Amino acid sequence: MKFKIAPNVFEEFPGLTLGVVFANQVDNEGEDTEVLQLIREKEKEIRANYNTETLSQIPRIESWRRAYSSFGAKPKKYKSSVESLYRMILKGVDLRHINNIVDIYNYISVKHMIPAGGDDRAKVEGDIVLKFADGEEPFVSLNSREKEAAKQGEVIYMDDKEVLCRRWNWRECDKTKMTEETKEVVLVIEGLPPVDSEDVLNITEDLCRLIREHCKSETQIAILDKAQREVEI
Repeated sequence: MKFKIAPNVFEEFPGLTLGVVFANQVDNEGEDTEVLQLIREKEKEIRANYNTETLSQIPRIESWRRAYSSFGAKPKKYKSSVESLYRMILKGVDLRHINNIVDIYNYISVKHMIPAGGDDRAKVEGDIVLKFADGEEPFVSLNSREKEAAKQGEVIYMDDKEVLCRRWNWRECDKTKMTEETKEVVLVIEGLPPVDSEDVLNITEDLCRLIREHCKSETQIAILDKAQREVEI
């Protein structure tokens, strides 16, 4: 399997950096209370230091709003995954337990204020590519059975058959969602300026540390950018 970024994505987003993680033999069963405690502590910190009125002005949030606007997704309606998490927390909603891998990357996302996500590698068909949609790619949203199509020009992750995530990191698909039975994962840390490649590497290593500690899995890291657009995983 290859993980690729289409060359024309860098024409619009030259400073894009992705941290890609592959982990196998993952122990994703049960509920890790230590990870949930880390999330609860971070929620308290976020509520003490941020508010919904000024959140959109923070550079790490604002950069994703500009990205979404560039491909026609109005930020007031469509929010990046990290902004959505922060707004939930600031509204008093505690992030619920999904499974250990998802809990870990949600924690990394709110800890570092950066989008993070991923897929069950065993359910991916072919390669994964980050690209602009042509408007005909099929998509079935998380926990849904209704098929829709990506909008032309939006940024999507896609395997050989269908869209894995729409509007970059806005909505994941149902097919490759992670469950307690998941054993292999492909995870992504997504950086746009002011986040640089060093930031992405450090955050990706932080993610891997938690996976090793709490899911008993070895990890492999690749950093993708304008100079290195694909990796074999």
